[in-house]
Amino acid sequence: MNVLALNAGSSSLKFRLGRFEDAGARMQEVARGIVERIGTHYADAVRQVVERVGAIKDARRVEAVGHRVVHGGSRFVRPTLIDDAVVTAIEALEDLAPLHNGPSLAVIRACRAALGPQVPMIAVFDTAFHATLPEHAYRYAIPYEMAERHGIRRFGFHGTSYRYVVARYRDISGRPNGDAALVVFHLGNGCSVAAIRDGVSVDTSMGFTPLEGLVMGTRAGDLDPTLVGYLARKEGVPTAEVERWLNERSGLLGLSGHSADMRDLLLRERSDPRARLAVEVFCYRARKYLGAYLAALGGARAVVFTGGIGEHRPEVRARICAGMEWCGLVLDQERNAEVVGTEGCISAATSIIRAFVIPTDEEAIIARDTMEALRG
Repeated sequence: MNVLALNAGSSSLKFRLGRFEDAGARMQEVARGIVERIGTHYADAVRQVVERVGAIKDARRVEAVGHRVVHGGSRFVRPTLIDDAVVTAIEALEDLAPLHNGPSLAVIRACRAALGPQVPMIAVFDTAFHATLPEHAYRYAIPYEMAERHGIRRFGFHGTSYRYVVARYRDISGRPNGDAALVVFHLGNGCSVAAIRDGVSVDTSMGFTPLEGLVMGTRAGDLDPTLVGYLARKEGVPTAEVERWLNERSGLLGLSGHSADMRDLLLRERSDPRARLAVEVFCYRARKYLGAYLAALGGARAVVFTGGIGEHRPEVRARICAGMEWCGLVLDQERNAEVVGTEGCISAATSIIRAFVIPTDEEAIIARDTMEALRG
């Protein structure tokens, strides 16, 4: 089976074409790539991908397509065959993931138009991995009946990435059964951290929407909820506009005043106090979550970094782990500096808690889930 995995971002589209000879076989990669800076032109991006795939010599036709969808709510806890009812349900969740579900839907519709209705499509949901959260971790302390009536709970995101990282950790650590407690940071334009025990998510920083938790590129992360109403009154705007600011104008961009890109901020921090402040707040918030999740897990065997920042910014990893010697986490500064965009152990030989960088591969999970869902 030839499976095309599509991973829609807010302004990019990653793709992977993989071939599975049978249900238990490893995926043979046929092609991969990314279409960047697409704005809202997802249909054009999908057409480019289909054209690239179609031009590959000896490539068989696309037999199935897998789509990453960020928010699946309480309904979608496993890969799901996409039909009109599923599209409607994903659309209904768009308000809870305004930067993500819309692009996913645009890609789903464009893919259907480009490949035709005969090609089955599977939705792979980021929230599904966190369906295992215990009630004390997913409940908000709001009126119980109100939460039940409106389906309000903490969902968690980046689940596709966490699944890959946990599986890869099992491979490189020699612990195939996954009997380990891990704290995993997914740090990119969107950022989250998860507490994982024996391969199962037991807590995570994102909540009802992807806004909660760590400081991100343009998202504020944790804040006093009273700020929404307060700013709406003071600025004379509806609450929806304040929510947009918190999603699109805050985080690293809001703190620095000029960039949501950690690379830019690290280059400017020596001469720009606000750039330095943005980096400090980012790392401090992450370090607080690291300590909290070590407490929630009762200690951990390893801390793992993934995502664009997690994989490529050793100085950020070092700052997050600074001062954590009290719990047995010590980085090897030379190893940490050397591991950029590659897989490797970055902890010191004396460190009780090991630290790793594991580049994520969401498209591999999407392709595998698609094949397995269609073959039952």
